Amino acid sequence: MEVFINHSPVETDAATTLAELLMQEGIAADGIAVAIANKVVPRSEWPTTRLQAGTKITVIRAVCGG
Repeated sequence: MEVFINHSPVETDAATTLAELLMQEGIAADGIAVAIANKVVPRSEWPTTRLQAGTKITVIRAVCGG
């Protein structure tokens, strides 16, 4: 099935969870926040959040600077 990470299409298995998708795509969990349909998903819910075709996922990475 196709989902979107930051507007880019990604192919994944139908039974994939958010945590599995992030691992599959090599996105480290440290220093990021993830939203689905503009709603932040708590990190504790990543392993149980099932994805559906067309899900729009936004990954936001914390950046140090000043």
